[in-house]
Amino acid sequence: MLDAGLFEQVGEVVRGAAPRAGGGPRLLVRRNGVKVWYGAPEAAREHYEAQVVDAEIAGGARAFAVEIGFHAEHPKESENAAALARLCEREARWRPELGEDAVAGAFLGRGSWRRVSETWPDPDLDDPDLAFDIGVRLVEYIRVLEPLR
Repeated sequence: MLDAGLFEQVGEVVRGAAPRAGGGPRLLVRRNGVKVWYGAPEAAREHYEAQVVDAEIAGGARAFAVEIGFHAEHPKESENAAALARLCEREARWRPELGEDAVAGAFLGRGSWRRVSETWPDPDLDDPDLAFDIGVRLVEYIRVLEPLR
């Protein structure tokens, strides 16, 4: 069972460690995830996220997975493709830092959205370091990708 406080803890890690550019990160914490963006108070269509996803869309998971990374969720698929293309043009700069687990492509479960993210299949929910590990990895995505956007 997913601990209701897991993503609150992830949010605290992000608040403490994410870059402060542009007034610092804005967060929306939910029971099943945390969304992070910069700029306007309303949640941005391009943002960073750590969230629980169903095993059916996560590949390699038996029960569920945690997805961590960048999302482009504009209503128009062309805008999402453009956001991903900008990052893919700079892949040589982010790939060494994010590694081979970072997948640039279609969003999990919704083909019109795009992502640069990774999944952690069936993480140990009893691991006391899980929230910290998720938060640190999410901050790595922010630190590496945000300057390239």
